[in-house]
Amino acid sequence: MENEKLESLENAESKKSTGTTESEENMGNTKSAEDTEIVSSDEAEDMSTQGDTQKTKERTGKEYKDMINRLNRIEGQIRGIKGMVEKDAYCTDILVQVAAVNAALNSFNRVLLSNHIKTCVAQDIKDGKEETVDELIQTLKKLMK
Repeated sequence: MENEKLESLENAESKKSTGTTESEENMGNTKSAEDTEIVSSDEAEDMSTQGDTQKTKERTGKEYKDMINRLNRIEGQIRGIKGMVEKDAYCTDILVQVAAVNAALNSFNRVLLSNHIKTCVAQDIKDGKEETVDELIQTLKKLMK
């Protein structure tokens, strides 16, 4: 399992450094005008700053395992939806599965946010790092869009 975790991290780093995603690699980076999403400058700024923090979080083995299990289930659901599209499934059936993925992601966010507040935010406040409250407010704004 440790090797899988290391390979996964190496693959993510490799893709991050090249700026490509797995779907772009598989599809030859072709995009049509329909694929291009128009975003406001505020949204673009928000997207560009996501994940830029240098902070890290030591997670317990249980917390890590639970998060990875949830993400693996969500990944499986996404693959299932892709399969449905490839098999020309009925739109409503696909939409129901997309709603299930959205609910699973929202649940993941709730658990992660709760753990973040109980651990990281609480500790930073105890340490006198008041800027953490502002960071939390900004994060909540992004989650509530």
